[in-house]
Amino acid sequence: MKLRAALLGAVAVAGLAPAAFAERGTDGEVKLTFPQAVSIMNPYLSGGTKDILAAAMVLEPLAVTDPDGVLVPRLAVEIPTVENGGVSPDLTSITWKLLPDLKWSDGTPVTADDAVFTWQYCTHPEGGCSQATKYEGVASVEAVDPSTIKVTFTAPKPNPYTAFVSGLSPILQKAQFANCLGAAAPTCTDANNMPIGTGPFKVTGFTVNDTVTMEANPNYRDPAKPAFAKAIIKGGGDAESSARAVMETGEFDYAWNTQIPPDSQAAMSAAGKGQFVVAFGTLVERLEMNTTDPDPALPEGERSTAKHPHPILSDIRVRTALSKAIDRSILVEVGYGAGGKPTCNVIPGPAEWASDNDGCIAQDMEGAKALLDEAGWKDSDGDGIRDKDGKKLKLLYQTTVNPIRQDFQALIKDWWTELGVEVELKAIDPGVFFGGDPGSPDTFQKFYADVEMYANNSETPDPESYLGQYQCKNAPTPETQWQGENINRFCDPAYDALYAELTKTTELAKRQEIARKLNDMVTKDSMIVVPLVHRGTLSAHSNSLGGVRINAWDMETWNVADWFRVK
Repeated sequence: MKLRAALLGAVAVAGLAPAAFAERGTDGEVKLTFPQAVSIMNPYLSGGTKDILAAAMVLEPLAVTDPDGVLVPRLAVEIPTVENGGVSPDLTSITWKLLPDLKWSDGTPVTADDAVFTWQYCTHPEGGCSQATKYEGVASVEAVDPSTIKVTFTAPKPNPYTAFVSGLSPILQKAQFANCLGAAAPTCTDANNMPIGTGPFKVTGFTVNDTVTMEANPNYRDPAKPAFAKAIIKGGGDAESSARAVMETGEFDYAWNTQIPPDSQAAMSAAGKGQFVVAFGTLVERLEMNTTDPDPALPEGERSTAKHPHPILSDIRVRTALSKAIDRSILVEVGYGAGGKPTCNVIPGPAEWASDNDGCIAQDMEGAKALLDEAGWKDSDGDGIRDKDGKKLKLLYQTTVNPIRQDFQALIKDWWTELGVEVELKAIDPGVFFGGDPGSPDTFQKFYADVEMYANNSETPDPESYLGQYQCKNAPTPETQWQGENINRFCDPAYDALYAELTKTTELAKRQEIARKLNDMVTKDSMIVVPLVHRGTLSAHSNSLGGVRINAWDMETWNVADWFRVK
């Protein structure tokens, strides 16, 4: 099979760079600032990057992807391949070996049973797991012995590096989460907020939507790491204040997601206290079009569910018109400069995976108006707002509190107003928006709006797991406690069938062809997802913080164990 050489055989077994320090905890405290406050420390119950980044300092998977897109072992001895016997020749199973003498931060041993439990936790039929696609196609997880984990798939799995790979799919301690299966998952506050992990830090304090405090894990496998005795993550505010706290005041060491305009970046850099770092992966700022009706007049439990199709956005002509009215080049100029590129794809890279799809780049206002005319939306009473069958063309457009996103909202509102659309804007605290609280009306999963804007990405160069989010079964519902990755409730049996073909295809070129088709099905063919900007992952760190290697393929905190204070 070509995949053996192109995918499985190409995975290198790589280690991290040598530590720049000799003793754990000698560099004091490292302080991180997130403009989106951490809401929970369990990545299986949140789709918010800020939660997953924080959790990655505590919870670990078997392997991660490094900044070069290479899979490297984390809790595993090596990366299993066909060549080394870890992946079966028929691609139906993968066997991982745990590092010897691994311990949880409480001093108890890590065993294969913990991995088996983690799989059961995320796939429990009564639960809602945000990372369900990581376990797509897994028939069983078996503890062959205390240090050996065998994952068996329902069919040959060309990309077996999904379950327990990346910060999205870490291993949970069975002893701590044993009573948290299914519907009980969100009720386990202590476990969800202060998980016991294997990472370089352990949680010592947690204030929801505010602060996480940590200290060095005394049982971390490398006695010289981490260099820092303590870590603190302070959340809230906005991207500009987070960046300024690193780049100008020096109050913090690391600022994640410094999504600020290019001129602000230049001004802050002039202070000489820190540096902005950027990496391009697959991060795309996009609009999600709600295919279901978010009308608050509907009974709770029926809003934004498949029981009620959206009365306006169910028409592809309307969705396409809204996309055509947007000038993506202006958005890039205003928001990102060299840190962004206009895009029409949800998979903008690597190049061999990206669709040749640039039809949305040029703004086409007249074409947009013609489409709305064709769809029957016309201004019958001369008030500047189109209407149809007595209903006004009015949309609620929500996103997080962020200066660039508010600029985008203002520009897009102007363009849509020119079309004859009445637009209401809503900005939500990002800690709430990405928090995943099933009781909150303002989460991006619940989607109580017509259109919402945020960024998302594939955490690996092979986007199989990422593209799986748009399957019908992954729509958030009350039954899944509003967890799920199919945010816009897109449901197309043809998409599901083609995705199933991707999961079985071994030839790399064919996989890339299918991925491009799936990308097109949710973008230009349906306009359910309206991509705007291919964003670089932009953050900032102080000049006194060493060891940072920004990573667009996994968590930015993927190598926090290697961070140290520059003397």
